[in-house]
Amino acid sequence: MAASPVPSPAAADRGSVTVEGALALCSLVVVFAFVLAGTAAVTGQLRCTDAAREAARLIARGQPALAAEAVRTLAPSGATLDVRGQGRTVAVTVRADPAGGLLPGVTVVASAHAELEPGVAGVSRDEPAEVGAGAPR
Repeated sequence: MAASPVPSPAAADRGSVTVEGALALCSLVVVFAFVLAGTAAVTGQLRCTDAAREAARLIARGQPALAAEAVRTLAPSGATLDVRGQGRTVAVTVRADPAGGLLPGVTVVASAHAELEPGVAGVSRDEPAEVGAGAPR
């Protein structure tokens, strides 16, 4: 009876480095995707904050049309502007999906408040005014 060849330990591990390398590469791609998604969310939040601040300032000066244009320019695409007035103050909220909706379930929201300048008519109390809602660029 002939002895059957016993595989050497090196032969049993053949290709394992390739598999481990492929798994490591896939893991790096996933981590990189999460980093990009996080960066997109933070950038979208900053853009919404800038847009809300600018819109509140312009509405306080009595220029709601320019406020809507500022949101279209500064905020991510598809952002909405919600304006609420209470007495002599105005509250502005900007909502958007960061990265053009590539992050499902993530919405960034920023708010800003401003006191109306003298001579500017107040915004209706507790009534949202959709100014330039969702207008694409």
